Amino acid sequence: MRWLPRRLAHGEEATLVEHLGELRARIVISLVALVAAFTVTYTFHGDLVRWLSDPLPAGRRKLLTFSPAEPFVTSFMVSAYAAFLIALPVVLWQVWSFLAPAFQPRTQRVVAGFTTFAAALLCCGVAFGYVVVLPAAVHFLTNYDSSLYDIQIRARDYLSFASLVMLATGIVFEVPIVVLGLVRLHVVSAKKLRKNWRLGVVVMTALAVALPGVDPVTTTIEAVPLISLYLLSIWLAALFERRWQRQDVARAAAFEAGDW
Repeated sequence: MRWLPRRLAHGEEATLVEHLGELRARIVISLVALVAAFTVTYTFHGDLVRWLSDPLPAGRRKLLTFSPAEPFVTSFMVSAYAAFLIALPVVLWQVWSFLAPAFQPRTQRVVAGFTTFAAALLCCGVAFGYVVVLPAAVHFLTNYDSSLYDIQIRARDYLSFASLVMLATGIVFEVPIVVLGLVRLHVVSAKKLRKNWRLGVVVMTALAVALPGVDPVTTTIEAVPLISLYLLSIWLAALFERRWQRQDVARAAAFEAGDW
């Protein structure tokens, strides 16, 4: 389609005006995607609020508001967050398409693979947060000292809490990407990770404590996948490190032979 900006090839020259025109077109596409996604999410914002409220106990799903504007503002923010998540792949693709010509084709394939893996891990993390972490957390919190307090749930506070918990678990699931990136940059090695795995477990536990969720249930449930993914990352680092070392040796040999 002609109205879509053309992605430049690696090393292809373009004038400043052409670069600015491409940048403007990609910004417009990103904004259109955000507006379109918001139109959809706001149309179904009632379903979104009910979906986020489902982990609550059956008798506490009617959320409270305390100001005339709060229902509108809360529904607007929920719709905006959902629209951003829906449009995020389009936005990231536009950013990458603009930056990709600066990288070698082989590097482009590596980045695309890592990005796909990261997106899959993020989706798994958000799903884990909604299905496992959030129900356990709200069950504990809404029943804690219930004989002492008249526990009422405010819409704005609960929806913010639910969103942060799911975002936190989504970020937690990105641990393999972070570890593999550090190994690829030669900041750490698989051997060093294996040797210091106990220290890594302590760091992951501390990170779980720092994540949203003040109660021990949420913290524990966030710590379990965090530590498990870290241990999985050590195995992946050993697997990919050998492969990357062979590739680096092959590239060095090709460069010395003048075939690069």
